[in-house]
Formats: sequence, C-alpha cells, structure tokens
Amino acid sequence: MYYFFKIFVTALLVVAISEVSKRSSLIGAVLASVPLVSVLAMLWLYIDTRDIAKISALSTSVFWLVLPSLVLFVLLPVFLKMGWGFYLSLFTAIAATVVSYFAMIAALNHFGVKL
Repeated sequence: MYYFFKIFVTALLVVAISEVSKRSSLIGAVLASVPLVSVLAMLWLYIDTRDIAKISALSTSVFWLVLPSLVLFVLLPVFLKMGWGFYLSLFTAIAATVVSYFAMIAALNHFGVKL
C-alpha cells in the first residue's frame, strides 16, 4: 500500500505542475524548477532505509547530474525556434542530454569523482 501511496503522491505533483502550467508558464516553471522529484526521492529513500549515507550519495549525484540536464532546457527552445516541430525537437534535445550525461560521468570519473 505504501508503494502505491508513493506513486500517487509523485504522480499528483507532476499532474499539478502540468495543470498550473496551462494557466501560468511562470508559476509552472517555478514549481517544475524546484527539485521536487529529487526531494521526493530523498524523502522516500530516507523513510525506506533511514540510511543517511545513501541520502548523501544521492544528493551529491543529483548535484553533478543537474549540470548536463540543463542541455535539454537550452536546446529544446532553440530547436523549436528553428521550426523543427515539437516531437523532433524534444527527441533531439533528450538525445543531446543523454550524451551530456555520459560526457559528465566520463569527465567526473577522469577527475576521480565516483557517482
């Protein structure tokens, strides 16, 4: 039952942000930019494990991987303004973001940072 509660709360937040964004892109962006998913993941992990070391490791990993995730938010509007269409723009921006994740992980490994 707890598992379904976690799914419900998480899904509710995503739907709420989507609905708010229909009315105000600014308020939707503020809500979406707050790391709600990360906070919920840390909350659920803590409740499930009470393992502070795991929470700390997750938080550190999220920090390092936020940087390459920004590629999506830079490229998507660029592609849309180029007239690529929504789905092609989204797919290409996501693909570039995935490449950025791998590049960041490789760079961090090179400098001895293990995620």
